[in-house]
Amino acid sequence: MKRSFPWDDRVEDVSFSPFDSSANSINAAIPKLPTFFDIPLPNPSIDVNSQEVLIRRAAMYQDYMKQIPIPSHRGSVIPFTSWIGLGRSIKQLYRQPLHYLTNMLLKQWDQWRIGSEDEYKPLDNIIHPCKAEATIWLVEEIHRQTTSYFHIADLWKADPTYNSFVDSIFPTLEHTS
Repeated sequence: MKRSFPWDDRVEDVSFSPFDSSANSINAAIPKLPTFFDIPLPNPSIDVNSQEVLIRRAAMYQDYMKQIPIPSHRGSVIPFTSWIGLGRSIKQLYRQPLHYLTNMLLKQWDQWRIGSEDEYKPLDNIIHPCKAEATIWLVEEIHRQTTSYFHIADLWKADPTYNSFVDSIFPTLEHTS
């Protein structure tokens, strides 16, 4: 028994124009399939950007940040050219996140340098690296221990990109299992 192949079948050449009445009857015979826009999506019952959700998130975030101890010993002198760069190096060296407010402050400090006469000069030539690192840890301790989570929630509500300044480093806390 010989098997037939699809290309062996004869196909009639049917050409039609959209103005032809037979084309309209062909299109009418084709069932309309649902498209992506026709499928109803379920509405989430909770608005993730509502003030209530942001307050709960900020409270959990602030509670977590309070539990992370500030390092008592310094690793080494860190060369840096910008405040954000120094913050990034500190996160890598100590394997700790920096507080949202500290990250925002480092960004502001870099922005405030724009237009100064030392704008393009590396910061470690202006401020000693040990002093700069100690400053960041002092500010970090203030943010971790004294910031109201209501204030953080208000800032997050005003800034839709706040997640980009919340670090995704999660150190193992000593008193947890």
